[in-house]
Amino acid sequence: MKVHVTDLKHGDCLMTDTFNSVGLHVLPKKTVVQSEEITILIRHKIDYVDIEPRTAAPEENISGLGQDLKGNFDTAIQNYEGLFLEALAKGSFTQTMVDSTLQPVLETLDERKDVVSLLLLLERDDIDTYNHSLQVGLLSYYIASWLGHTKAERYEISRAGYLHDIGKSQISPSILGKQSPLTAEEEEEMKRHTLYGYDIIRKSMADETTALVALQHHEFEDGSGYPKMIRKNEIHPYTQIVSVANVYMGMTTARGNRPKQGLVTVLRQVHEMGFGKLNGNAVQALTSHLLPNFVGKSVQLSNGETGIIVMNNPADMFKPLVKVNDTFRDLSKERNLSVEEILV
Repeated sequence: MKVHVTDLKHGDCLMTDTFNSVGLHVLPKKTVVQSEEITILIRHKIDYVDIEPRTAAPEENISGLGQDLKGNFDTAIQNYEGLFLEALAKGSFTQTMVDSTLQPVLETLDERKDVVSLLLLLERDDIDTYNHSLQVGLLSYYIASWLGHTKAERYEISRAGYLHDIGKSQISPSILGKQSPLTAEEEEEMKRHTLYGYDIIRKSMADETTALVALQHHEFEDGSGYPKMIRKNEIHPYTQIVSVANVYMGMTTARGNRPKQGLVTVLRQVHEMGFGKLNGNAVQALTSHLLPNFVGKSVQLSNGETGIIVMNNPADMFKPLVKVNDTFRDLSKERNLSVEEILV
C-alpha cells in the first residue's frame, strides 16, 4: 500500500527499496520505520512510499512525528497566515487564535529531545514569514526550557517568538519578497516592522512583554541594533532568548543572494555572536544542547566527504570525531576540515 511519509506509523515495513528524485538509494526494502526513518525520508523530499499491509488496528502505532507534521505544525503555519492577514486588514489579531494554535504544538515539544531532527523536519525550501515565525517560536521554547524557565514562562516566551514578526504584515509585499538587495529607503521601511509589531500586539492582547519582544528582537547588546539602539541592560530577558532563536533560524535560511548555510556553520557563527551581540547565557544554552544532538547524524565535510559524527570534542566543540567509511576524521587535528552540513 502507498502512503504519504507524514502518515507513516512506527512499525510500518517498507515493501520496496526507496530512492530519492536523483536516484540515490535512501532506505532498503524491509526497513522497519521509526522516527529516524521518517526524518530521513522527509529530508530527501520523498512524498510517498510503499509499505507492507498493516496488521495493527488503525489507532495503534500512530506516528507522533507524522501527526505533528501533518497536523499541528502545518496548522500553526496556516493559522499564522490568518493572523497575519487579520493584522494587515485590521491592525490587530485575535489572541484566542494564537493560544489555541500554539498550545497543542508546544505540548509535543517536551516529548522531543532530539532538537536537531526537529529543526531538520521544519526546514522548507520556501521559508516565509509564517514558517520562520513558527520556527522561532519553537526554538525559543527549547532555549527557555534549557535556561530553567517555568512551563508558564516557556509558553509566554514561545508565544512572543511566534509573534515577533507580526509587524511585517504592514510592510509592502514588494519589499518582503524582494530577492535583490533592498534600497536604503526600503531597508528603513523594513526596520519599521518592529514598531508596527509593538503597536499591533498592544492592540490585540494585554501583554506588554510580548509587544516589547516584537519591538526589541533586532536589538544587540553592544547597541548596534534597531530601532532604539539600546544596550544589554535595557533588553528584556524574553527578548534575549527570542533574538538568539531568530538569528539562528534566520541564518539557516537562504535569502536573496545569500545561500542557505548548514546548522553547524550557523551555530558556530551564533556562538561567536554570544560575545558582545547576543545574550551569552541564551547562546550557551543553544550551543550546549544542540551539539550533543549532532552525534549520530550524517554530515558533509568541507572537502565533500560524508560521514557520521561519533563523538564531540570537549576541547573544541565544533571539531568532532567523524567516521568516514572505515576511517575516522578527527577534525580537532585536521584543522583544515569542518562540518558543513547536517544531512539527516
